[in-house]
Amino acid sequence: MFTDPEQAAEFIRRFHHEQPATGAPDARVRAVLDEIERTGSYEHTPAELAYGAKLAWRNAARCIGRLYWRSLVVRDLRHLGSADDIAAECFEHLRLAGNGGRIRPVVSVFAPDRPGRPAARIVNQQLVRYAGHRVGDAVVGDPAGTALAARARDLGWKCAEDRFEVLPLLVQERPDEHPHWYELPDDTTLEVPLTHPAYDWFGGLGLRWYAVPAISDMTLEIGGVRYPAAPFNGWYMGTEIGARNLADADRYDLLGTVAEHLGLDTSSARTLWRDRALIELNIAVLHSFQEAGVTIADHHTESERFLRHVAQEKRLGRPTPADWSWIVPPVSGGLTPVYHRYYDPVDPSLRPAFLPREPW
Repeated sequence: MFTDPEQAAEFIRRFHHEQPATGAPDARVRAVLDEIERTGSYEHTPAELAYGAKLAWRNAARCIGRLYWRSLVVRDLRHLGSADDIAAECFEHLRLAGNGGRIRPVVSVFAPDRPGRPAARIVNQQLVRYAGHRVGDAVVGDPAGTALAARARDLGWKCAEDRFEVLPLLVQERPDEHPHWYELPDDTTLEVPLTHPAYDWFGGLGLRWYAVPAISDMTLEIGGVRYPAAPFNGWYMGTEIGARNLADADRYDLLGTVAEHLGLDTSSARTLWRDRALIELNIAVLHSFQEAGVTIADHHTESERFLRHVAQEKRLGRPTPADWSWIVPPVSGGLTPVYHRYYDPVDPSLRPAFLPREPW
């Protein structure tokens, strides 16, 4: 069978168990198993799809922001499978999620894989991300965006080689075809210029970051049905930008630049210049998003929220699988309440889930 009947039945039973108003699951289970027997797969009802997507977020062991899993806006776009339609709705996703700065968690679910008919894929890792361009031995922009920028150029994209140049959206309809590429409209890409509350020179660095972190290269699997194009977003935690995207040596690698402007002694690691520069970089990120009226969380607050989620799930008799290395923030981890404890083990077979997407 293309779709595992056991996974399908297990999901339908869980859906009815967690949604008592839907009644007993028996009739629906029989209908689903019959559909799988006849066609190799089955179709979720809109309610099943919406709840399944929310459960996938609840099950996401690497996400610290799961307290709000019930608030996920689920866009049922399963009737769409063409590159043009997917691109248009991805742009609408960014508008809805951006929400003028009050970021909303959104998932847009496009056509699923069917027996003998794999569905379209979004090539980009995120709907919004910056390009990287190799200039000699250096990279202008985001090194994580060099491969996709090169692929887009091969398809005809003209790039300006700016440090914060938004990559086009690439959508591939079939495994034997080249992707289609689309420039992101200006109103889809909400960006925040970065300044610092204490240092005027920081604004002169010309840094900025986008507001909506929409993951687009994972498969949403619900009850054995796989949706390979299902971009989803929450909102940023400040350290994702300030301690990883802008600070990592294989990304924008800005700690040395910030340290130089701060006048820090960088002659030895023992001066902790990296730590001091990292804190100021993270202060700038939180300050700038707040000044721009764009939703962002700090790692102390988000850690407390996550433990509220753990407690709520425990009261309901449910485990909270968590990958400690992802839940503990990369700045001042030992100062946060998520550090000094253990979590329920991660079960790789847990479904529904957002999963690394398999190749064509």
